[in-house]
Amino acid sequence: MSAVSPVVSSPRPNRIAIRRALISVSNKAGVLEFAQALASRGISLLSTGGTARLLKDHGVPVTPVEDITRFPEMLDGRVKTLHPAVHAGLLARRDLPDHTAALSDAGFWPIDLLVVNLYPFRETLAKSNSSYEDVIENIDIGGPAMLRAGAKNHDGVAVVVDPADYTDLLLELDTHQTTLGWPTRQRLAKKVFAHTAAYDGAISNFLNSLEPVSCPPDAQGCMPPAPEQANEYPNVLTIQVDKVQAMRYGENPHQSAAFYRDQELRNGTLANYQQLQGKALSFNNIADADAAWSCVRSFSAPACVIVKHANPCGVAVAADGLTAYQKAFKTDPTSAFGGILAFNTALSGSAAQEISKQFAEVIIAPSFDPEALAIFSAKTNLRLLQVPLGADDAIALGRDIKRVSGGLLVQTPDRNTLTAKQLTVVTKTQPTASQLDDLLFAWKVSTWVKSNAIVFCANGMTLGVGAGQMSRIDSARIAAIKAQHAGLSLEGSAVASDAFFPFRDGLDAVADAGASCVIQPGGSMRDDEVIAAADDRGIAMVVTGMRHFRH
Repeated sequence: MSAVSPVVSSPRPNRIAIRRALISVSNKAGVLEFAQALASRGISLLSTGGTARLLKDHGVPVTPVEDITRFPEMLDGRVKTLHPAVHAGLLARRDLPDHTAALSDAGFWPIDLLVVNLYPFRETLAKSNSSYEDVIENIDIGGPAMLRAGAKNHDGVAVVVDPADYTDLLLELDTHQTTLGWPTRQRLAKKVFAHTAAYDGAISNFLNSLEPVSCPPDAQGCMPPAPEQANEYPNVLTIQVDKVQAMRYGENPHQSAAFYRDQELRNGTLANYQQLQGKALSFNNIADADAAWSCVRSFSAPACVIVKHANPCGVAVAADGLTAYQKAFKTDPTSAFGGILAFNTALSGSAAQEISKQFAEVIIAPSFDPEALAIFSAKTNLRLLQVPLGADDAIALGRDIKRVSGGLLVQTPDRNTLTAKQLTVVTKTQPTASQLDDLLFAWKVSTWVKSNAIVFCANGMTLGVGAGQMSRIDSARIAAIKAQHAGLSLEGSAVASDAFFPFRDGLDAVADAGASCVIQPGGSMRDDEVIAAADDRGIAMVVTGMRHFRH
C-alpha cells in the first residue's frame, strides 16, 4: 500500500504594491488623517457616501465608487458596493492571467487596499430608544461582503477593519516602498474574519432571542417585537473569545490547555489582568485567581481573600490591606501555603513585607505601591496581577458559563447583595447588631465556597471553612476541626450555611462548636425542627430566602 503524499502549499506572494484603496467606514475615527497619508504616498482613493464627502470636504482627492460602477447608489444606500466593479477588483487573483485579462476586458481595476468598518449594529441595539427598524437597518450587507472578498484574496489585497492598524500600515508602507508583506496581509485577514464572525454572531443572538410573532395569515401587517423584549437566552447562542495564551498544561500535566478572553470583556473581571512579574500563569493559577478575585471584589471595606484549590481558606476585612491579610492568614495557615492572595485595595510596602514571609503563587490587587513592587521583585517566580476593580453592575450584566460534555450551562452571575433589612429572624433569640455584621460577612463568604458550605466567622474574619462535602454536617465538622487546628476559638461565632439545614444535626454541630448565631436560606421541610433546635440551644437564627450553591 503506497503512502499518501502530503499536500504541499505553493509559496504565497510576499510584498504587493498598494496603488489603489477603497475606503468606506462607519467609524470615522482617524480615517481622514489615514486617507490623507495614503494620498500623499501616491495611492488612488475610492470611497462611498459619507466617507467620500468627508474626504472631499477636506481636499483629499477621491473617486466616488459610482464612477467605477457606473451605477448610482440606490435603495437609500442599501446598494452601492454590491457590484462586479468592486468585487472583481477585490477577488481577482493577480497571479492568474485569465483574471487580469477579465478585469481589463470589463474595464475594471484591481483594488489593493480595502478599509472598511461596519454599521454600528451592537451600538444601536444597546441604545434604550432603538426601534426594531433601527436595529435591522444597522445590519451591514455591503461591508461584510467586501471584507470577506478582500480577506479571502489576501494574497493580493490588504484589508483593514480596525482603525488601530492605521499607524502600523503607514509605517510599513514607508519602510518598504509603498508595499505590504504577506504576513501583514494574513494577520489582517484573520482579524477580518474574526470581526465579521462576531458581527454576525451579535445579529444572530439578537434575532434568536426574539419570540415568534403571532400574525394571522390574512393580516395586513405584523408588529415586530421591541428590542427590549428580547429574551435573555437566545435559541442559538454565539460566543466569541480571543486566545490570550497557551498553557504549559491543563489541570494536570497530561492535559493541554489555553486561556481565552471573552470579547464582551467587562471591566473588573479577572481577564483584565496585567501581569507585573513572575512565571507564566498556569491553568489552575487562573482558575484559583478568578475565585479569589471574584470573592474579594464583593467587599466594600479593605479585604483579603486567600484561595486554595478554588475555595477561600481565609477571608477578612479590616481598616487596611495589611491587617486584612494578617486576619485572613490566621484562619488556616497550613492551607494558605502556596495559595492565591487577592486584595481589593492598593497593596502597601508594609503589607508586602508581611506577605513575603510566606510562600504564595499569585498576588492580585488593583494596584501595588512602588515599595511593594520592590519587595516582591526579590521573589522572581511570584506572579503579581494588577486588575482594575470596575463596577459591580458591569459584572452583573455578564454571563456565567460552565462547560459540560457536549454542551454549555449559561446563567446570570450569583450576586450577594443582601442587607440586614432583608433578613428574617425566626428564633426567640434576636441577633445583636455586631452579630448581624458577622452574619452578613459570613453569608458573603459562603457565596464563594464550594457547596456544601459552612463558614464560621467573627469580627470580620473567617475562623473555619468547611467546603465541598457531600453532607452539610460533614462540612460543619470539618470547619470546626480547621478552626481547632488553627488555634481559633469558635465561642460566640457566627455561622453561614449556603443552603438550608436538612436536619437539626447540622445545627447541633455548629452549636456544639460554639456558634451563637446562624444565617441560612431556610426552605427545608424540617425548618420547624431546625428552628426549634436553635431555640433549644439559645442561638439566634436568621433566614435569607435564597441559597448560594457553588459547584
